[in-house]
Amino acid sequence: MESRLKFFGWGREGTCLNDIERNRLFQFLGDRLNIQPHMPLAPQAHEIVLGRPRVKPTESIAHLFSTDHYERLLHTYGKSYPETVQAFLGDFCGAPDLVALPRSEADISTILDWASSANVAIIPFGCGSSVVGGVGPIKEHSFAGVVSLDLRNLNRVLEVDSVSRAARIQGGIRGPQIEAALKKHDLSLRHYPQSFEFSTLGGWIATRSGGHYATLYTHIDDFVESLRIITPRGVLETRRLPGSGAGPSPDRLIIGSEGALGVITEAWMRLQHRPVFKGSATFGFPDLFAAAKAVHAVAQAGLYPSNLRVIDNNEAGIHGVNDNTETVLILAFESADHPVDAWLTRAVELIQDLGGRKHPDDRAASLWREAFIRMPYARELTVGMDVINDTFESAITWDKFEAFHTSVTKATSAAMQEATGASGIVSTRFTHAYPDGPAPYYTFNVKGERGQLIEQWQHIKARASDTVLAAGGTITHHHAVGRDHMAWYLRQRSQLFGEALSATKKILDPANILNPGVLVLLSSGG
Repeated sequence: MESRLKFFGWGREGTCLNDIERNRLFQFLGDRLNIQPHMPLAPQAHEIVLGRPRVKPTESIAHLFSTDHYERLLHTYGKSYPETVQAFLGDFCGAPDLVALPRSEADISTILDWASSANVAIIPFGCGSSVVGGVGPIKEHSFAGVVSLDLRNLNRVLEVDSVSRAARIQGGIRGPQIEAALKKHDLSLRHYPQSFEFSTLGGWIATRSGGHYATLYTHIDDFVESLRIITPRGVLETRRLPGSGAGPSPDRLIIGSEGALGVITEAWMRLQHRPVFKGSATFGFPDLFAAAKAVHAVAQAGLYPSNLRVIDNNEAGIHGVNDNTETVLILAFESADHPVDAWLTRAVELIQDLGGRKHPDDRAASLWREAFIRMPYARELTVGMDVINDTFESAITWDKFEAFHTSVTKATSAAMQEATGASGIVSTRFTHAYPDGPAPYYTFNVKGERGQLIEQWQHIKARASDTVLAAGGTITHHHAVGRDHMAWYLRQRSQLFGEALSATKKILDPANILNPGVLVLLSSGG
């Protein structure tokens, strides 16, 4: 039997950084942030007192809900920085009153009907891996109660069309379960976000998740063939087609809707054959801007590598890829149909022509890959040592990139100093690359002050986000909007589009119960 998911940190109970990873983290904290490392105590579930549920479902539907103490703890927060701080403080005053565990679409409809009539908010939970406050407590609301909706029981691959290379998959299934079910068909969805192990298909679609591919197939959008959604007004199902020009796409309306318009219960997803041919290379550059020129050239050459990532000097040093001596560019190709040697050779030529030093092996890429998957486990140590550590990501056109990056890193560094009085570290990587621009991903680390961590984080987050928009970027490339990004999302989108989205929500969710305050302001009444 699998161990429980942690209610305060990443992964399952009993999983954490190994000794080597922990020692590397501790060395970074001591050498770069002047922090005396130690092992903080994790919060204990049995020591946390929760308020009594404020609402009680009718007897006929009570079996669809749980008031279990641990379930309520688990469903209180996502994985954002301030939520982790609150969890370590034992602050669970925003815990949901109930956790809904439907086993069918009919159960979901029943839950939404009851919630609409009883003025109960419903927060679709996915697997709780949101890092932007997308599944956390609702502040300053007038609902009678709050329910966290968990689709863990809708977790099957229902149908596989090997001819068209697609599958009908339920929304509550997690990444590893999808791949295990498709393996016997020699097919794969091949969408691997960092949260792959602890996130669901419905969550990927609702948040426009970014996945494994650094070019071409970058978002879950690319794999959605059709959708089935349960809304308070009824079922919304789109037609399964390889493409259509029939008006605005209803799929695109739901992809990225973050649970505010309906509950994604099924999707037909485009699949791929499992890769047979692979090729890769790793390069060093003196700095990020030099590496960016090489990424620019490869991205516009029509080669579409599966991996085209850049890790700057700070990022490489923090995660043990090197000693902060160079920026690393990781290149990889894969195919289920043909050898990739010609594409790899051409990309290598482009990169070397622009000054890339080819590494003799892929050791740096292997070190990065392992560090990338394990990164989220570090926070349950760093938060307990009063480290402010978070990430934000964007996308920007190539013509603006250098000015954008300079502005963002300068503002973030200044904000850390302003908020804490200490010098912090900003590191950068490219997660994805497009012909017209990169998706830079920033991480900041600074020593904070106990009791002030959330306020200090808010200052840094606001300064960085203001600068991202002012410099022409998007407030999010693949982390979604949630509650943390709402202020900047409202500025990024046009007012008229916001009114159209509010009108759509009023039709699909008349009582405004679905994830209130996300994408559509709570005060707008939907």
